[in-house]
Amino acid sequence: MTEPTPVRLSELQELQELPSSDGDLLGPSTRRAFFARASTLSLALPAVGAALAGCAPGPTQRQDTANGNRSNGNGNGQGGPRAHNSDSKLDTAVLKGRPHTGTTAVPANAGADVTFHRYAPELPPLAEDGHVRLHWHAREAPVRISDDTVVAAWTFEGDTPGPIVHCRVGDTVEFTLTNDVDVPHSMDFHAAQINPKDAFRSVTKGQSVTYTFKPRYAGAFLYHCGTSPVLMHLGSGMYGAIIVSPREPLPPAREFVLVQAELYLGDATGGVRPFDYQKMLSTMPDLVVFNGRPDQYTREPLRAKVGERVRFWVVNAGATHPCCFHVVGDQFDTMYLGAPPATPIRGIQTWDVAAGGGMCFELSCDIPGEFPFVNHAFGHGQKGGIGFLVVE
Repeated sequence: MTEPTPVRLSELQELQELPSSDGDLLGPSTRRAFFARASTLSLALPAVGAALAGCAPGPTQRQDTANGNRSNGNGNGQGGPRAHNSDSKLDTAVLKGRPHTGTTAVPANAGADVTFHRYAPELPPLAEDGHVRLHWHAREAPVRISDDTVVAAWTFEGDTPGPIVHCRVGDTVEFTLTNDVDVPHSMDFHAAQINPKDAFRSVTKGQSVTYTFKPRYAGAFLYHCGTSPVLMHLGSGMYGAIIVSPREPLPPAREFVLVQAELYLGDATGGVRPFDYQKMLSTMPDLVVFNGRPDQYTREPLRAKVGERVRFWVVNAGATHPCCFHVVGDQFDTMYLGAPPATPIRGIQTWDVAAGGGMCFELSCDIPGEFPFVNHAFGHGQKGGIGFLVVE
């Protein structure tokens, strides 16, 4: 089929100046109307927000996206238009049954110079004064997730997942988001108790939103962009973890944060693979990853010593499937069903972490060895949701 011409994100501003049928201009305050009218222009935007890929259905070939070298592989391309509920308040892409096509426009060979870096899973230290001050930027960035794949990500602070946040119950979290790009973005902290209409509102390019909250419960919480369609924004890389420790410290442990996410990718454009919104709707991911990169912790494992306690804070960004968390060759002596340290459950082999949820798992490293940790739903675990804990 003929591929649609990609629309650059910078062209959104020009489209915002299109007059409506009643003569009004579409400004930032009428973003929903802007997207609605865009759909009536026979999808003048091939993807809402000039976002994500998903044109040609059919088999996908594995390739080094930075250099365009292809090799044989299997893909999960989906064909044909899909039914779409354009009235959903959580998914306001106004496709009205038409396929959500188009790709993120990127410069030629944009991914060639992007280097791979391991996402550090170690839990960062707490703020000494009990006041966490964050000023983050919403940015678009190419991110290398493997030797042969660079993705065109929407990010917080230039990486996906975004930074790990660590605080205590009752600490003050002062957060500011500044939007550096043309597509509106926002921030939804699952650990906050706050009016989302005010705090989680979207901001356009050059604007900022600031709010403060004090977490009430301990646990592993997701944060993500809450701008509609949420699936698109979260699925394009705008997510991360906020870990809330209880006021009374848990037993000493080596602590790691793992954020599972599903990646739905289109064919490379300019050496970079875009995220594919139509695939997101199909719920058939190309990759399922811990901390944004498939198999990264098989090559560079997590490490502990015999006699240490290991604590996994596991967050599932989804956007759709659960994470069936399991460690091969050991069991979790403690898993907290609610806010730690309340409601501990003993002797757990596997437990589901729901999409949008998070849980805390603990085990004692009694013997040396190489222990795989995995999403035990192996249709997903074999797509990258695996790593190693090496006990020495």
